[in-house]
Amino acid sequence: MDTPVSVSQDHLPVRAPDLTGIIASLRSVQMELNSPVRAIHQVPAAEGSYEDVPASLDPRLKAALNRRGIARLYTHQVQAFEAVAGSRNVVIATPTASGKTLSYNLPVLNSALRDASVRALYLFPTKALAEDQLQELQRAIEETGAEIGVFTYDGDTPQDARKAVRHRANVVLSNPDMLHSGILPHHTRWARFFENLRYVVIDELHYYRGVYGSHLANLLRRLKRICAFYGSSPRFICCSATIANPRELAEALVEAPFELIEKSGSPRGEKYFIFYNPPVVNRQLGIRRSYLKEARRVALEFIERDLQTLVFGNSRLATEVLITYLKDACERGPAPAETVRGYRGGYLPRERREIERRLRDGEIRAVAATNALELGIDIGTLDAVVMAGYPGTIASTWQRAGRAGRRLGTSAAVLVASSAPVDQYVIEHPDYFFGRSPEHAHINAENLEILLAHLKCAAFELPVREGEKFGPHDTGELCHFLEERGFLHHSAGAFHWTADSYPANATSLRAVSSDNFVVVDITGEPEAIGEVAYSAALTTLHEKAIYLHEARQYHVERLDYHDRKAYVRRVNCDYYTDAIDYTHVKILETIESQPMAGVERVHGDVRVNRQIVGFKKIKFYTMENVGAGNLSMPEQEMHTTAFWLHFPADFLARFGEYAPAQRQSGITGLGNALRTVAALLLMCDPRDLGFAIGEEATATFEPNLFLYDVYPGGIGQSAPLFRLAPELLRKTAELVAHCGCEAGCPSCVGPAGEIGERGKEVAERILAELTG
Repeated sequence: MDTPVSVSQDHLPVRAPDLTGIIASLRSVQMELNSPVRAIHQVPAAEGSYEDVPASLDPRLKAALNRRGIARLYTHQVQAFEAVAGSRNVVIATPTASGKTLSYNLPVLNSALRDASVRALYLFPTKALAEDQLQELQRAIEETGAEIGVFTYDGDTPQDARKAVRHRANVVLSNPDMLHSGILPHHTRWARFFENLRYVVIDELHYYRGVYGSHLANLLRRLKRICAFYGSSPRFICCSATIANPRELAEALVEAPFELIEKSGSPRGEKYFIFYNPPVVNRQLGIRRSYLKEARRVALEFIERDLQTLVFGNSRLATEVLITYLKDACERGPAPAETVRGYRGGYLPRERREIERRLRDGEIRAVAATNALELGIDIGTLDAVVMAGYPGTIASTWQRAGRAGRRLGTSAAVLVASSAPVDQYVIEHPDYFFGRSPEHAHINAENLEILLAHLKCAAFELPVREGEKFGPHDTGELCHFLEERGFLHHSAGAFHWTADSYPANATSLRAVSSDNFVVVDITGEPEAIGEVAYSAALTTLHEKAIYLHEARQYHVERLDYHDRKAYVRRVNCDYYTDAIDYTHVKILETIESQPMAGVERVHGDVRVNRQIVGFKKIKFYTMENVGAGNLSMPEQEMHTTAFWLHFPADFLARFGEYAPAQRQSGITGLGNALRTVAALLLMCDPRDLGFAIGEEATATFEPNLFLYDVYPGGIGQSAPLFRLAPELLRKTAELVAHCGCEAGCPSCVGPAGEIGERGKEVAERILAELTG
């Protein structure tokens, strides 16, 4: 019989939900012509793989495990314990609910029980997850009877409690933002903690990619620098969802070698994974039935059978709509409306804890949630998960699906696709999803703006000595540059911080540049409600734009470019805006190039000149273009990195039956589809990649199709695209071929009205030549 691994698996006995009727019904629907059920994938139950508890484990911990009924550990937990005991950095990449928490808690608590001076820092991406893990740790410590101080330290920690945390905590649970602005700049108050810092745990490692990951890598450089100053050298323990390169990502973030543990020893309950694509209601435009209404319909099938169900929406707006739909439906039938609840950011902590408790105790039948419940917060046993829209990555999708069946019982997960191109690719290619995760997480810790921002923070924390390195970089030239700008002063062989400002406050871990626009809501009393990075401001905050904040819609009344402010007013509308830009890309330097099927694939440095000339109104959910407007905005210039395809004249001559304008339309449609699939492969938002077409200065038409990083300096996405080009083209061909529209739609190459009547046809021909 399988033994539990942590207290979060012990609350309720395993019950066997009856999913037989639903699965049989779905299988019959799957047999119909043009069925919305695209796949039913059965993940069979699997037995656990166990090893004896390590002999070096403290007797008090062994006794605590025995009281929970844990006589043996999963194999991956023992491997992690031995790796940490051997002073090795370790990254654990096993599935959801496989006991990763115990994998890092055991070695940390074992060391703290042996040596009261040991300190550990746990970093979580959200405060809610840190709070949940705090409860788990405190329960484990109580069972040992030892006095080990465990505290959260974040923006919610009262000022009068912070001193006690600094002096009494053996384990501090925090987040990267607090480490950046609240701990490292005040390291002298944490001297004892840093002197004895033995372990740094980074949970949900796969979240740290792109800009956020690039910032974290530099933040960890600062952390290791402070530790070296106090004479410590901590081991790093990282946990990740299943991605293609967990060790590579951990090593890029920490800049140290890691041991990878990815074979899980935990048992697994039977799970049915259903892919559902809402039926097409307008074939010509590629418009499908509302995915939110379909998600509600699927969820009600489970609720009516008394199956505890979690419904995920991808935004606050979608989640609130789903809550309304489900409550209305339950009032007329299967369950009392009060047993359907919502869960998202913005709820008070007390309210969230109450919902979590009632879920564990089985009092709530259904919850509609944002990604706030995607992480490992303990909510007990669930029978079914319904996802309204693809979460954006395979890792996140499995993480959400893993919220059901966490205690070995049979469970179901249903993915209901929206009309977005990424959703349509995944739902029509179940083999891509259910095979080995092809997603890679990438960062660029050497982005100059990010690097300089953290070097300023590092100089504020400790003077930068001559010859000192920051990561692999010699800091001399960079420090002289900052000295010329008035931030540093060179004296006694070191660069000292002299500016009046507090550099950590000027650096957001989620943006490249600190030159942000402030968004001011003028619906009532003027109130600042957010910030938008300079690079994104002109596309999202232009006058007449619909600005989305917390899934609320605001109409931009005025953009004050000089003072970096946008004035917005709350509105209710069924569309959002998408900027139309004129972009010119100039190649500055070619880093790599290689011929491929008659074209040339290249990546290198480029200069992007971009001007916003108008905007489109895009209807929510159906992605229809319902209007447009003209704009005249200042031009932006940016140096960044790009991947591009160069189409020589002799390659385009193969398509002589098409007019030059039609060939250009085909390349435009190809670019739209390539950007969608590139975002899928890179685990990034499609908006992190820009798309443009440029021409070589030749007598004939020889265009370049550019996919470029939209952040100054780039965040490391062009080199992977260069390497992945054959796979990128193959999967793009599959996306376009499997789309049921006639001449183009938002789910593949773009609407026919934007790319021309034969744009899809030409794009398919080009892809056939490139992949044949």
